[in-house]
Amino acid sequence: MDSQDLQRLKNRYDIIGNDPALNRALETAVAVAPTDLTVLISGESGVGKENIPKIIHQNSLRRNGKYFAVNCGGIPEGTINSELFGHEKGSFTGATETRKGYFEEANGGTLFLDEVGELPMSTQVMLLRVLQNGEFIKVGSSKVEKTDVRVVAATNVNLMYAVSQGKFREDLYYRLNAIQIRMPALRDRKDDIYLLFRKFTSDFSEKYRVCKINLTHDAIIALRNYRWPGNIRQLKNVAETVSALESVKLTPGAERLEIDAETLRRYLPKEEENVLPAISASHGSAFSEDEKKMFVKALLDIRQEVDQLKMAVYGGHQASHRLPAVPVREEPEPQEPEPFEEADWQEPETQEQSSASASTPDLSLQKVSEDLIQKALEKHNGNRKLAAAELGISERTLYRRLSKEMKR
Repeated sequence: MDSQDLQRLKNRYDIIGNDPALNRALETAVAVAPTDLTVLISGESGVGKENIPKIIHQNSLRRNGKYFAVNCGGIPEGTINSELFGHEKGSFTGATETRKGYFEEANGGTLFLDEVGELPMSTQVMLLRVLQNGEFIKVGSSKVEKTDVRVVAATNVNLMYAVSQGKFREDLYYRLNAIQIRMPALRDRKDDIYLLFRKFTSDFSEKYRVCKINLTHDAIIALRNYRWPGNIRQLKNVAETVSALESVKLTPGAERLEIDAETLRRYLPKEEENVLPAISASHGSAFSEDEKKMFVKALLDIRQEVDQLKMAVYGGHQASHRLPAVPVREEPEPQEPEPFEEADWQEPETQEQSSASASTPDLSLQKVSEDLIQKALEKHNGNRKLAAAELGISERTLYRRLSKEMKR
């Protein structure tokens, strides 16, 4: 796909930016469009994932068929099966007539399932079946029906982590992930941020009949350095607010208004101090983005448990030196290789934590880790597999830590 074709595609779908990761996502969408492969679009909320399924549909052999976009996270769990697969008259209260679902309506076309990670487990089973052989059953019916639908799914959550937590089916994940297209976060597209801001303020100046907004050099730097947790959606909202509140009515002598960094910062929400900084893909890493997120989530869970235990002790509650031993069922140690092995992580001590640990040695991270393992085993009646899933670690790591504890 040459640069002219790529620019025509951007103009057609009102896409602004020249970031290489964005261009790669658009080129992949066009390349896979003629096939019937299922596509999984990943990326944070607000990055513009909704453009990709439209591009795929319009460049596919199904372009003359129907296209539906379904927000799976916006449909109540009790009605999602009916919405997707339809229902028979009288199948539940309020079902006054037989109704077609999206899979039946979109026969011969494309169905975009946004926020697919929010689907309940029962719906995931039905979705897996229709992806495998095109078969589905309406709610309240026993008749197997067929459909021919191209599915494009999108998610802003880590589906691999959801799989490890038992919240998303592994077989469904691999079925959806035939082709993955990742949309970059706005903070990773720094050269595109001001281009988008200018486009949005220009549109709003025409809409509200006010002066166009220009930014000083310092304001452009502030705009580029902001983290933009809400991505393009947040940038558009800020541009509209600045245009509405700072600009003045358009007159022959006043067509543009310059905004400095101090004025612009008033419209940029302050970032929470406890938000982890973004990891830029440009620095490179031995781990994938999914693995990074799994590590961060595991560390945050451990920190939360540690803080809760410390609060209990400092609040005057008595904490036992060691939780009662939990009988552990003997299970054969798994032999299959793990996708990755968690390292023994140690938290750097601050001066306050160091002095506290000197007076209360039982609060060491090693001790807390042992107690957490004992708690998890007790909760799951000694089932090591469930305990490991609860702790967010692999079974092999759990076996290793139990072995270390028994040797001491």
